[in-house]
Amino acid sequence: METFLIRALQLILSLSILVVLHEFGHFAFSRLFKVRVEKFYMFFNPKFSLVRAKKINGKWNVKFFAANVPANERMKLDSNGQPMMDGKNPVMEPVPLSEMSQGDWRRYPESTEWGIGWVPLGGYCKISGMIDESMDKTQMAQPAKLWEYRSRSVWQRLPIIIGGVLVNFILALVIYSAVLFTWGKEYIPLENAKYGLSFSKTMTDIGFQNGDKILTIDGEKVDTRADAVEKILIDDAKTVTVERKNQIVRINIPESLTQKILAAGESNLIDIRYPFVVGEVSHGSPAEKAKLIAGDSIIAVNGKEMNIFQDISAELSASKNSLITVTYVRNGITENTEVQINEDGKLGVYMKPPSSYIQSEKQEYGFFQSIPAGINMGVETLSSYIKQFKLVFTKEGAKSLGGFGSIGQLFPGTWDWQSFWLMTAFLSVILAFMNFLPIPGLDGGYVLFLVYEMITGRKPSDKFLEYAQTVGMVLLLLLLIYANGNDIFKAFFK
Repeated sequence: METFLIRALQLILSLSILVVLHEFGHFAFSRLFKVRVEKFYMFFNPKFSLVRAKKINGKWNVKFFAANVPANERMKLDSNGQPMMDGKNPVMEPVPLSEMSQGDWRRYPESTEWGIGWVPLGGYCKISGMIDESMDKTQMAQPAKLWEYRSRSVWQRLPIIIGGVLVNFILALVIYSAVLFTWGKEYIPLENAKYGLSFSKTMTDIGFQNGDKILTIDGEKVDTRADAVEKILIDDAKTVTVERKNQIVRINIPESLTQKILAAGESNLIDIRYPFVVGEVSHGSPAEKAKLIAGDSIIAVNGKEMNIFQDISAELSASKNSLITVTYVRNGITENTEVQINEDGKLGVYMKPPSSYIQSEKQEYGFFQSIPAGINMGVETLSSYIKQFKLVFTKEGAKSLGGFGSIGQLFPGTWDWQSFWLMTAFLSVILAFMNFLPIPGLDGGYVLFLVYEMITGRKPSDKFLEYAQTVGMVLLLLLLIYANGNDIFKAFFK
């Protein structure tokens, strides 16, 4: 439960930062071109808001746990005082500002309403005179005002739209630069993996063996585990040369490998093997009850000799809800203890990191060095993600789509600021790319229509944009339901 809460908090904090800054990108360009922004909210606020604030006549008005301000509209009446109808729907018109009370926030449309909603995901920026998810048809039915988005030239509307994507990508570059400046970059070169590598089941099915050392992929040397995974999974590598028990073995990669891995739901295809040495024991864990302590080195489980973390983890996972015997070395003395393994198949310990036993490479960056290095890291991340995106359009790729649960699993189970910021930068790159897709309802959809206007000199009608927005929002909602439904299915049935 503690791990779940830590991951959930990291997810909410990360998405809050990304969404607020994304919407601020739209806000900043809107104000630059003197377009009014009616609302700016962190989180969504159906029915009511945790906090609402608006500057009126130079003074801030703040309300807590207050109902949302109603839309500025009323039914339009004909000469006989009867509601005018458009088919089955009444025709709406704005309420004149002169008829509103002094305390009515709608009386001051020139200032932005700021707020915090109570649904802790997402946020929004409502730009005046723009067809968006609010579908404010009453406002759009009126003649365009000077301060509205729709009254601006296409060259001013374009940066307003791409402002969010631009801010997200720049944010990722800033975070990568800051991480490199603060912590540097540390990794274990594959050539230093003296205990060899561990492979997923699908990888062993095609010929890899635990303990193999990767030498080349398609004749080229690869430096890191991530590089190896990308070449095999994304770049469709044909052959991998490994060292196995002092022999050179060549493994042919079948074309169907990527689809098989996606179907199996495997995420850790290649892992660097290292000894199982306890770094820290969790309170109340099976390891604590068995009197294991930091520094203990496990060398056997139920009499089976093994000292590698991955091998022991697999043995523990196969011993769920069982009493097992663990052999370990403490201060040079070999001892045995019985451990009751829980339903998770874990001892409940944190490991000493692989870098404790395997020579790692670490690059330090000064302030001015970190900036180009961070930019390069961001561009490489975007390029890699674009290559991976093609998998979404395959049968198994579509099945593997995940929602908030899958994203949350990307964060570590313990709070680590370096990992948090790296994951936030990665999600910022994804958010920028996904928002730029030419789908109505996303920023890329607006850009698509703006490009059409630039080429043809004709602006799509508001009615067409309303229909496109509706279709886009329905598609995105269905995708959201499908992705999160996948998470639920996997949690309960896999």
